[in-house]
Amino acid sequence: MGLFSKILEKLGINKPAKAETVPQASPAPQAAPSAPPVAPAAPVAIAVVDVVAQLEKLAAANPEKLNWKVSIVDLLKLLGLESSFAARKELAAELGCPSEKMGDSAQMNMWLHKTVLQKIADNGGNIPKELLD
Repeated sequence: MGLFSKILEKLGINKPAKAETVPQASPAPQAAPSAPPVAPAAPVAIAVVDVVAQLEKLAAANPEKLNWKVSIVDLLKLLGLESSFAARKELAAELGCPSEKMGDSAQMNMWLHKTVLQKIADNGGNIPKELLD
């Protein structure tokens, strides 16, 4: 399990299940009445998770003053995940950080913070637009 999967897990966000298709019923012989065809299962909607409320609650209960809205290190610490440079570099590689940003820890951290918030939003987390810009 990658670090980003652990972030989603800590926030209670599950990846959306793929919609399963039910095989169509085969046509019945002409003598017997045919059963109505079975429709494919409806896609499963992504449940929206109130990420902001969860993180604000964790921040309020944490003795450190952690600002998850601007710091990837603070976000990882709030979630109880490893926030070392090595862990952040691994997460950046997992999420496809451009190589020119990987060589500069400040640029990598800014890219990583924005990307993690965007991917949380893409998976059903309610991240405010101002944090995604």
